[in-house]
Amino acid sequence: MNSTRRLGIGLAAVGRPAYINVGRAEELPLRRGVDDLRRATWELLDAAYAAGIRWIDAARSYGRAEEFLGGWLADRAPRNVTVSSKWGYAYVGDWDVDAPVHERKEHSLQRYRSQYAETRELLDDHLSVYQVHSLTMDSPLFKDARLQAAIAEAASDGIRVGFSTSGPRQGETIRRAMALEVSGQRLFSTVQSTWNILETSAEDALREAHAEGLHVILKEVMANGKLALRPPFAARTVAFENRVEPDALAIAAALSRPWAGTVLVGAVSPAQLEANLRATGVSLDEAELDVLAGLSVPPERYWADRSALPWT
Repeated sequence: MNSTRRLGIGLAAVGRPAYINVGRAEELPLRRGVDDLRRATWELLDAAYAAGIRWIDAARSYGRAEEFLGGWLADRAPRNVTVSSKWGYAYVGDWDVDAPVHERKEHSLQRYRSQYAETRELLDDHLSVYQVHSLTMDSPLFKDARLQAAIAEAASDGIRVGFSTSGPRQGETIRRAMALEVSGQRLFSTVQSTWNILETSAEDALREAHAEGLHVILKEVMANGKLALRPPFAARTVAFENRVEPDALAIAAALSRPWAGTVLVGAVSPAQLEANLRATGVSLDEAELDVLAGLSVPPERYWADRSALPWT
C-alpha cells in the first residue's frame, strides 16, 4: 500500500490559537486571528491533498478546526477523502492564547448529542468516522448504556464510530472498549491512540485491535513535536544514517507498524508537511528498529512530561 495514503493530517495544532506542540508557533502566521488560521488551515489542507493524503482528523475541541475544514471541503470538493472527528471535549479558550483553560472534557449523553449535531452541521455528509475523545478507564461511558446506544445509532447515518485514548493506561482502555457491545454488535470499529518511539505501551493492544478488525489510527507520533526538535541522540543518529531529519524518522517508525492503518501527522504549514512526507522514503531495518525500541520510557513518565507542556 502507498505509504502516503496511510498518512492522515490532524488539525489539533492549527484550528485554535494555542496548543502544546513544540515548534508550532514558528510555523504559524504572526497573527493568530480566526481568518489567519483559516487561511493557514486551507493552505495546509491543499498541500496535504496534493501530496496524496486522504484522511483528515478534527475534533469539536480543536477550536474552529471543523468549521475551517467544512469550508475547505465545500469549496474544494475533494474526492475520496475520509473525515474523522471527535466528541467529548469542548473548546473553552475563547480564542485567547493565555486562557487559563482551553478545553473541558465531559463524556455524557447530553454532550454527545449536542456535539454530534454540531459536527454534522459543520461537516455535513463528509463525516466518515466519529470518535469518543480521549477515552480512559474512568470514563462514565463504560457504564452508561443509554450513551452507548446513542453512539451506536450513528451507524444508521452511515458513520463509523470509534474512540481515541490517552494516558498511561491506554492498553487497558483499548481492550475494555473493544469488548463493548450494543444489541449484540461490537460498538466501535476504529481506535485512535498515542504511539511513538517514546510511548509504545499501547502496541500490543493496538495489534490485537487490528487483528479483531478495527481500523487503527496513530496520533502524536512525534510526541507533540519533541521528536522533531529534541530527539534522543540515538534517534538523531538513525535519522542521519537514513538521510532524513528526526521528524521523518519518527513518522517512518510509526509507518513501520503493519497494524497501523492510518498515521496522523500534525504539521501546521506546507513546509512542515513537506519535511514530514520524507518519511515515506524511509525503510528501517531490524537493527534500526531495535535501536528505536530501546528509547521507550515508562508510560507514567511520558504522560507526566506531556501534561507539563505549556499551551502557547
